[in-house]
Amino acid sequence: VQLQASGGGLVQAGGYLRLSCATSGRTFGSYTMGWFRQLTGKEREFVAAVSWSGGSPLYTDSVKGRFTISRDNAKNAVHLQMNSLKPEDTAVYYCAAREYGLDTFASLFDYWGQGTLVTVSS
Repeated sequence: VQLQASGGGLVQAGGYLRLSCATSGRTFGSYTMGWFRQLTGKEREFVAAVSWSGGSPLYTDSVKGRFTISRDNAKNAVHLQMNSLKPEDTAVYYCAAREYGLDTFASLFDYWGQGTLVTVSS
């Protein structure tokens, strides 16, 4: 599985961005998909994840009510809609995939895309 993230950029606090992750592979529909973020010198942090069915997504507490993860199995894509952005959301965002159920640990995800930088100015 190959993943390609896009949609990052510079936005003012309170603004929004929509990240997308395009995937290759005929078994995309069976994978759990996740978004993580990382600041330089810090560990990769879980943001959100969605199961193969799209139901009952998981979010880290700091983004609940602001971010929404969704997937389009027909287009082999997963998205992260980020609203009401805050400066503390600034990070490199990565999409990831794993063959099994929902999880929040980066070490349990098997495939990773390159990151896309999100910068939120105050």
